[in-house]
Amino acid sequence: MKIMKQLMILFLVCLISYGISLVLPFAFPASIISMLLMLLLMLLRIIRPESIRETAELLLANMAFFFIPSGVQIIAYYHVIRGDVLQLLLVCLLSLVITFAVTAFTVLGVIRMMGKSE
Repeated sequence: MKIMKQLMILFLVCLISYGISLVLPFAFPASIISMLLMLLLMLLRIIRPESIRETAELLLANMAFFFIPSGVQIIAYYHVIRGDVLQLLLVCLLSLVITFAVTAFTVLGVIRMMGKSE
């Protein structure tokens, strides 16, 4: 029952975010709005991390399961992207390198900030 309550909280935040994305005069992904809304709710201490921890850990442990629909869609639309596979792989590789670099610099920055605060 505890996980159902936690899921209800997460789904409610997602539903509100979807409504916000429909009202906005420009296209903005509801998933990003959900993350920002969840961050805001946690910063304002309206939702405590402990109140959704079990469900969040369950979802993170099974994250690979959520990539199955994306993989199936890539295979289903292979005929559309067949001619652009090289460009697609190049973009994926480039974005991978950029993501690694940004993550590394962010971690270094946080480590330096934590060292200065001590």
